[in-house]
Amino acid sequence: MTAASTDDTIPDTAASTVEFVSATNYAGGSELQPASLNIDLGAYRNWVRTLETAGFDYTLNGYSAASADSFIVATATGQITQRLKPIVALRPNTVFPLVAAQSLATLDQLTEGRAVVHLISGGSDVEQARQGDYLPKDDRYGRTSEYIDLLRRAWTEKEPFSFEGKFYRFDDFGPGFRTYSGESIPISIGGQSDAAFQVGGTKADWFTFWGEPLAEVRTEIDRVHAIADRAGRPRQNIWVTFRPIIAETDAQAWKKAYKVLAVLTGRFKDGTTAPQRFARTLGTTPPQNKGAQRALGFAAASEHYDRALWTPTASATNAAGASTALVGSYETVAAAILDYIDAGANIVSIRGYEGIRDIEKYGEFVLPLVRAELEHRRATGRRGRLQGEHLGYGDPDFLAAHDAAAKAGVAA
Repeated sequence: MTAASTDDTIPDTAASTVEFVSATNYAGGSELQPASLNIDLGAYRNWVRTLETAGFDYTLNGYSAASADSFIVATATGQITQRLKPIVALRPNTVFPLVAAQSLATLDQLTEGRAVVHLISGGSDVEQARQGDYLPKDDRYGRTSEYIDLLRRAWTEKEPFSFEGKFYRFDDFGPGFRTYSGESIPISIGGQSDAAFQVGGTKADWFTFWGEPLAEVRTEIDRVHAIADRAGRPRQNIWVTFRPIIAETDAQAWKKAYKVLAVLTGRFKDGTTAPQRFARTLGTTPPQNKGAQRALGFAAASEHYDRALWTPTASATNAAGASTALVGSYETVAAAILDYIDAGANIVSIRGYEGIRDIEKYGEFVLPLVRAELEHRRATGRRGRLQGEHLGYGDPDFLAAHDAAAKAGVAA
């Protein structure tokens, strides 16, 4: 476990800005209060408007074989909100790249330049096969590589062009429908395989990581940026994802964390949670996805990392999606997020277990604390006091609060 830093020197690796991402929920509810799998229009409208009011910059419109269509939900989100930027999760096997480019450019124009696309090459053979995709994993990343090239060419080529590659072929396309700016929209990719790093490092604008220990994240950032450097491309924005469990005090947060864990554990076993349903769609235990394998490996090695990273939520859900938590008071969790910004992350996704209530609390407390610290740094050239005063696992009182909550949780 890495000790939290109290030094006021800004690390050379630190990002100077941050943008916040959450996820679109079109039915309301949460893992603690499961809702229908169908769209609840009122709950959906309330959700995305609350995200915007809370100060989030983006919302991810997820994708699975059994979910609502991410393009349509993203388009609706763009019309309901004024500033929130919809991210379309897209599997290349589901839409021909030139059609996807047309749809994304349309979304970008309708939202006046707010569209982002996150490409999912596919981490599970079983889930991919549900929609007719039988390519092996390395070939899926090869297809994603061609897909990215064709998206950008469709958006920017000024003359018709033809193409014949390993995965796609067409004649005399274009010029394609333009984006709002006339340039490429941001393209995100993630994954922990060598193929994911190679494609993401050479072609993506954003690269995504789940919430891993700080030292691991820093190593992986160096890896993907080195690939970008060798390819002569701009370094990627770095996107990290957590499930924060917050309260007014550290002790209250730990009590909540163990209550959340008990519910997740019970409902996952019963098959009543969204992660359980998602895990079932993936079809393999242990998971085939390398990111999930890593998350479970970190969880097996330790429950605690760095300032406030907590892994039992990953163990309880078989790491079905981003599942590691940051636990603590508003200040402790904000300080932990700043640790990742110091490691080089400039896009941070936070999504809680209590639905709208968490969005509101993040917006009222956590996001302003992080943004105020970055503003302080710009004004003074030094780190502020937040990270030095809220040490998480480095504070005996924090550990005592954890131990008391853990003991109470076992007794219950």
